[in-house]
Amino acid sequence: METVAPSCSFDVEIPEWLQTCLLADGQESSFEVTGMSPADNSLVCRAFEFGYRLHECQRRASGEPYICHPIAVAGLLRDLGGGSSMIAAGFLHDVIEDTEVTPEELEKLFGAEVRQLVEGVTKLSKFNFSSKTEHQAENFRRMFLAMARDIRVIVVKLADRLHNMRTLEHLKDIKRRRIAQETLDIFAPLANRLGIGRFKWELEDLSFKYLEPEAYREMQELVAEKRADREARLAKVTETLRDRLKAAKINCFDISGRPKHLYGIYQKMQRQQKQFHEIYDVAAMRLVVTTNEECYRALAIVHDAFRPIPGRFKDYIGLPKPNRYQSLHTGVIGNKGRPIEVQIRTLEMHHVAEYGIAAHWKYKEKGSGYTQLSGSDEKFTWLRQLLEWQSDLKDAQEYLDNIKDNLFDEDVYVFTPQGDVMPLKRGATPIDFAYRIHTEVGNHCAGAKVNDRMVPLSATLKNGDIVEIMTQKNSRPSLDWLNFVATNTARNRIRQWYKRSHRDENIARGRDLLEKELGKNGFESCLKSEPMQTVAQRNNYQNVEDLLAGLGYGEVTLNQVVNRLRDIVKTAQAIEEIQPIEAVVAPSNLRNQFKKNPNAKKSPIAGVEGLVYHIAGCCKPVPGESIVGIVTMGSRGISIHRQGCPNADNIPGDRLVPVSWNFAEEDNGSHQTYPIDISIEAIDRVGVLNDVLSRLKDNNVNVRSAQVTTHPGKPAIIELGIDILDRQQLERVFTQVKQMSDILNIRRLSRTV
Repeated sequence: METVAPSCSFDVEIPEWLQTCLLADGQESSFEVTGMSPADNSLVCRAFEFGYRLHECQRRASGEPYICHPIAVAGLLRDLGGGSSMIAAGFLHDVIEDTEVTPEELEKLFGAEVRQLVEGVTKLSKFNFSSKTEHQAENFRRMFLAMARDIRVIVVKLADRLHNMRTLEHLKDIKRRRIAQETLDIFAPLANRLGIGRFKWELEDLSFKYLEPEAYREMQELVAEKRADREARLAKVTETLRDRLKAAKINCFDISGRPKHLYGIYQKMQRQQKQFHEIYDVAAMRLVVTTNEECYRALAIVHDAFRPIPGRFKDYIGLPKPNRYQSLHTGVIGNKGRPIEVQIRTLEMHHVAEYGIAAHWKYKEKGSGYTQLSGSDEKFTWLRQLLEWQSDLKDAQEYLDNIKDNLFDEDVYVFTPQGDVMPLKRGATPIDFAYRIHTEVGNHCAGAKVNDRMVPLSATLKNGDIVEIMTQKNSRPSLDWLNFVATNTARNRIRQWYKRSHRDENIARGRDLLEKELGKNGFESCLKSEPMQTVAQRNNYQNVEDLLAGLGYGEVTLNQVVNRLRDIVKTAQAIEEIQPIEAVVAPSNLRNQFKKNPNAKKSPIAGVEGLVYHIAGCCKPVPGESIVGIVTMGSRGISIHRQGCPNADNIPGDRLVPVSWNFAEEDNGSHQTYPIDISIEAIDRVGVLNDVLSRLKDNNVNVRSAQVTTHPGKPAIIELGIDILDRQQLERVFTQVKQMSDILNIRRLSRTV
């Protein structure tokens, strides 16, 4: 290979493994030297040279040559056991974003697989995980979709993040804290989920260092102070165990002790409200043996040599963690009466614990296909579930809640009657278990047995329970289940079933809402038009009927539908195709058409100056809505109604008075409010009324009256009398209340007289 000679002279330290690859490039015996075939070794070397040339004059915030970062990332990926395409992607992961190289050029030079990986990492780099809920949820959706297409993308991204965290001190404090928080919230749990323990621990400790610098330094000092005593104790324990294992003819590859990582100790102190000297298991002893059988024999030797601590034994070999971590954990009283945690595992288990997915994932380095998520690979059940929810959960907060449930470790492990292990969130019930098996199992659950005994569906499951779900064809979910289920998976499936089971009602309600907004003229042709189908698709619905159903139960707001329809029909083609719609849709937001009348400061209604008038109690219009005045037969003067009010439909034209809002303020300078009545259909649970009232309080809405009606197994009906400034505030309130996960529908009440 031609020697790299960039125009900018950099003193770049080339790691030994890369020097070996460069020296072996072009030699037939490269596999013996580098562990890679000549073709693979050539790919790695070409990627390094290409990245070197592209980044030759760039520097990092630290002042060092930028190429040092790709070299470090590629080295981390090599240490994880990544193949040549993955290592090449490490060298090139920033070239699309930071240079003028196009994806097409990258594919031409290095193949489609390297391009796929680099493009995936580039897209992940653009995500902002600290943004608002809706954007954050969308970023998660895209990230997990990228992982499913090729899970190596996220592994490359984790290596990129780890090296960035190692050099974070060169950035400004506010940026350091933002990146550290993002790392602790997102990337460390992802590393844990993929089983890459060495990444997870370091990411957590580095985040801890920048988020809690004082606590980090204190933990460092406390661990260092006890170092000599700890090492002496561990050395004595090591000597004892080594002699006993040798006597039992157990081949032990390694016996070593180490302090637990700082963030783990700090978390335990915070969680248990204890001081450092009260945390005993700050050190762990690890035994690496040959076979599973030797693991259990070694456990017996440990328990014979030292007194075991009750309740501190965990068998992760028989019950692996969701990230496939396997080991025996036991707590024993060591020398001088100090507890020590002992971990026992095979060499293969140790490799999985350190390298996670890289230890058991098969990378396809040959051919044109990409590494896909296997439907039969139980290691990634959690990821498949997150992908399934992409289409089911349109509410951003619900989707984020499900991610939090599934990104972090589950705590309870139960069995199916066939002996399969099922991880669940602590506090889970048979209903949670049923929905974890399959949605239809949960929807038709009629009863449950735990350890061959009938239990209530609200019973809390414990580690080791054998759970059997009994189903009946006619059984249906009960809204009461929402009061005790522990997982968001079950909660959302129950809500979805309820919404689907009332689909016809929801479609009718959505149709009614849209018709009132657009008017009856041409409404049916509008529903069948191409622009309305486009509106449905842009709101993630397959057809207009699905859109109406979503509108009916509050999954999408009336404002979203009308505004998107208005945007579409404004195009020349749409106006030609459905000319009548523009006339119907355009006037729907009339607020900007109304101007303040400086000569009518005493009245908010223009057109009734000097006359007696009142706001109609049947439809209770608010500023911003189209209104009409009706001359009453009695002494109450002019009654102000909303246009379209049923009580104004059959009034003779000679009794109608043209009126409008002039948005005048009262003399005291405060905005005048108008009373309206609303009805909210909500899932019946403790605290739902308080949550609704809190949302109204956040919008400065006064509640004059409240009435709640409940019936067993049915939604709660909350009727509220509230004071509203104008239509804009009303729409904002409706939108925010509809976004609450337990709200099925919200509507404005009118009465016919």
